[in-house]
Amino acid sequence: MGAVSDAAGRAPDLLPAADQALVRTVDGLDDAAWAEPSLLPGWTRAHVVAHLALNAEGLAGVLHGAHLGRPQPMYASPEARDDDIEELAGATPGEIRERFLASTATFSEALEAMHAGDWDGRFERTPGGPEFALVNVPLMRVREVEIHHADLDAGYTAADWPEGFRTLLLDSMTKRPYPAPFLVRPTDLAGTWAYGEAAGQAGATVPVVTGPSAAAGWWLTGRGSGEGLTSDTTELPEVETW
Repeated sequence: MGAVSDAAGRAPDLLPAADQALVRTVDGLDDAAWAEPSLLPGWTRAHVVAHLALNAEGLAGVLHGAHLGRPQPMYASPEARDDDIEELAGATPGEIRERFLASTATFSEALEAMHAGDWDGRFERTPGGPEFALVNVPLMRVREVEIHHADLDAGYTAADWPEGFRTLLLDSMTKRPYPAPFLVRPTDLAGTWAYGEAAGQAGATVPVVTGPSAAAGWWLTGRGSGEGLTSDTTELPEVETW
């Protein structure tokens, strides 16, 4: 993949197992369960699965365009993305499931078709919108799969995330901006992760958050209220929803 971060380089190896686990959960939903609330405000489980399907299609399109030398954005527009999710979420459970399964296969095929030279460059989320490095596409997808799998609230939680993904999530979330610096020291993983400007503050005192790595990852994405975590300042630092 050319020049690639350690987290992005590990992502492709984590995707097959993440996809398989998500497919099992989706296949296990009965018809009534699709209309029940997910953990995402205003979204049912049908919305979450619809989003995952459209996300896979969008990222597959990005990879296919890069492979052919014809860059394309992930979505036509923010409004089109939202409208497409709503439309698909309103379909029957069978239709959503079929679209989701097909999209998972489509993304896998697009990923496998990429050549080493295809990974150079960037792509737009929407025309004129934020740009992302192509090498980060597998990382983006595995985070979508694992985090939204837990958002389904269908028996799979952050505590079920494999260690490889928990480590990758803590690594990748260091790239986000934060209002103030802090450190995370998971009780079940070796190492300390620095967020905000904490990495550059040698000798400075910053809050230290401790607890299970799954709880830390869940909180870092703006989910929950930090259950299972403690801070040596008694209050957890501020983070934004991912």
